[in-house]
Formats: sequence, structure tokens, C-alpha cells
Amino acid sequence: MPKISKPSTKKSKVKIKKAITAIKKPSKAIQKATIAKKKINPVIKISKNYIPKDTEKYMCDKHLSFFKIKLTEWKKELVKANNEALYHGSMDDNSVSADIVDQASSYTDKAVEMKAINRQIKLISKIDQALLRLKNGVYGFCEETAEPIGLKRLMARPVAELCIAAQEKHEKEEKVYADD
Repeated sequence: MPKISKPSTKKSKVKIKKAITAIKKPSKAIQKATIAKKKINPVIKISKNYIPKDTEKYMCDKHLSFFKIKLTEWKKELVKANNEALYHGSMDDNSVSADIVDQASSYTDKAVEMKAINRQIKLISKIDQALLRLKNGVYGFCEETAEPIGLKRLMARPVAELCIAAQEKHEKEEKVYADD
């Protein structure tokens, strides 16, 4: 009867450990490339009254830094306004009127204020998504067609995800489904 030899487990364990350590540690070439990439993209400083122009290359570094500043400042303003509204809204809870009409008016005012706050919270999440697109390098380009959205549209609506043609198509489809 022929002998069946068992495979050596020590050699396979050593190979597995080497493979795992090779996966965990990125190579020096990759590390150098990421460091070089970080050095290549210096922070672009622009003046406070800078406005992107059509004559400049679309979504150049100046445009990107302009929209990043615009989006972050807009987000800060919204967060500050929401915090103030929530703080002042909680202060009004202590005032309870004996008149039923005044109470109903107060509740209606609070409901309207909460709807506005909820809209602003959704807008803040859209701003975060726009900042993420900016970081990924796809800001300013339509998500459906990958065509430029346009500076005028982005100036009016910095969180725009679609170009005008794709947005109109989307709204027509939305209207058709709403009519059903």
C-alpha cells in the first residue's frame, strides 16, 4: 500500500502570514505617490469678492475652492439659524395662554417653524453631499449625463446635481407620475 504524505502545515502558515502582512502594509511606492499627490494639490487662496468666470477653465482649482467656501459658509449659517430657532422655540414652551385661540395660534406657528427647520436640515444634508462630490472631483458635472452643470446654475443653486436638461426631464417624469 502506498504511503500518503501529509502536506507541511508550517510552510503554508508562513506563506499565509507573509501574504497577510503584505496586504496590511501598503508598499512604499504607494505611500510616496499619496504623499506626492497631497503636495501637488496646495490650497488655492482666492479673494472674498472673487466670482467664477466663463473664460476660466470649467471647475478649475479657483472654481472648486470658491464653491467649497460658499457651501461651507452656507452650511454654517443654516446650522446657526437652526440652533437659534430651536433654542428660542424651546423658550416659548413655558408660556401657556388661557385663551384657546392663542394656544392654537401658538401651536400653528410652532408647526410652521418646525417645517422650516426640517427643510433646512434636508438642505444641510444636500450641502454635505455637494461637499463630498467636491472632494471626489465630480462636483459641477451632471449625475445623469456627466456634462457640465454650468457656472450660472451652480451660482444660483450650489447643491445642484443635474444639468438643466436632465432636471427638466426629471421634473416632467415627476409630474407624469404625480398625475396618475
